[in-house]
Amino acid sequence: MTKAELVDFIAEKADLTKADAGRALEAVMEGVTKGLKETGKVTLVGFGTFTAKKREARTGRNPQTGEAVRIAARVVPGFKAGNKLKDALN
Repeated sequence: MTKAELVDFIAEKADLTKADAGRALEAVMEGVTKGLKETGKVTLVGFGTFTAKKREARTGRNPQTGEAVRIAARVVPGFKAGNKLKDALN
C-alpha cells in the first residue's frame, strides 16, 4: 500500500476529505518522528512499538574493491509489532 492509497483509505474510513486525511497522516508521522527523537520510543497499544536504536561504528568492506571502509555510528528506527497486529495477519 502506498501513502496515497493509505490517505484514500483513511479518508473513506473516517469520512474525511482526502486533504484532511493527508494532513492527519502527516501529523501522525511527524508525531512518531518527534517522539523517537525526544524519548526514543513510541508505543501504539495493540499496533506496535517504534524504537530508536543506536548502531555502533564499524568497519565494512567495499564489495567492488574489497577495501575496508569505516561506517559511522548512527541511530536507526526499529519496529516491533503488537499482538493485535500479529493476530490480524494470521
